[in-house]
Amino acid sequence: MCSRIPSVKPDPRSLTLLLRLGSNTEGSGLTGAARWAARPDMRTQRTPLTAVARSYCTRKPTNNKPLFRQLFESASSTYTYLVADPDTKEAVLIDSVLETLSRDVKLIKQLGLRLKVAVNTHCHADHITSTGRMKKHLPGLKSAISKFSGASADILLSEGDKIAFGKHHLSVWETPGHTDGCLTFVLGDKSMAFTGDALLIRGCGRTDFQQGCPATLHNSVHQKIFSLPDLCRVYPAHDYEGQTVSTVGEERKFNPRFTKSREEFVDIMNNLNLPKPEKIDIAVPANLACGVHGL
Repeated sequence: MCSRIPSVKPDPRSLTLLLRLGSNTEGSGLTGAARWAARPDMRTQRTPLTAVARSYCTRKPTNNKPLFRQLFESASSTYTYLVADPDTKEAVLIDSVLETLSRDVKLIKQLGLRLKVAVNTHCHADHITSTGRMKKHLPGLKSAISKFSGASADILLSEGDKIAFGKHHLSVWETPGHTDGCLTFVLGDKSMAFTGDALLIRGCGRTDFQQGCPATLHNSVHQKIFSLPDLCRVYPAHDYEGQTVSTVGEERKFNPRFTKSREEFVDIMNNLNLPKPEKIDIAVPANLACGVHGL
């Protein structure tokens, strides 16, 4: 919105004071109109001083970065991510958890956001997604998951798809290996990547169930995720050590599994001997039905 500053005339009393002070204008600190008024050769003129009208504009600051929130569910050490366009208020939620449904819905409403899509990086085995239940609280919300996950959803995603929210978008990258339906979501400017269980901070998801394949996972990380810029921030689906974010460059350099050859990586993953996830028999059937099976 633009406005104009109106023309103004000086107060005669102020002008008289300037004339009295202006016997020596050099070094007096008077500038512009004050010097004009203080000059002896100009004092006899009656022409009033007039300020030149100026236009000024007030514009809402432009924000080129999305609104971002990283949320945590302690029982399964799951991160849920909320990204939104601050101007249009369109938003996307990644990897929601049933136990934190009320918290997430409350935050979305408090921030005045319109959640367009609730998406899962894969069909989780350690917690139940809140996506199906959330649709009842937020009209117009669509669920999304990989078309290779075997799960039902409003949107079935594949390589190259884009999830738009306002002027921003997430690119869909297929990164299988932990499961057949694992996806990584990359922000349009490649400054952020939501890697699910394919790449964790200094680790990765296991490969001993749900179509897991260590060789495939090694390829997905090295050929896909590690092709991103070094400074691209990595946001995983879980962390069990209290870490919140890494970068592609850090993981390429320091991840103890992906610094190994593919053969060494396969051997490591095939000999982890981890216990079966506690909730797998409940979580997987529920997540195949968008988190609402048997609830």
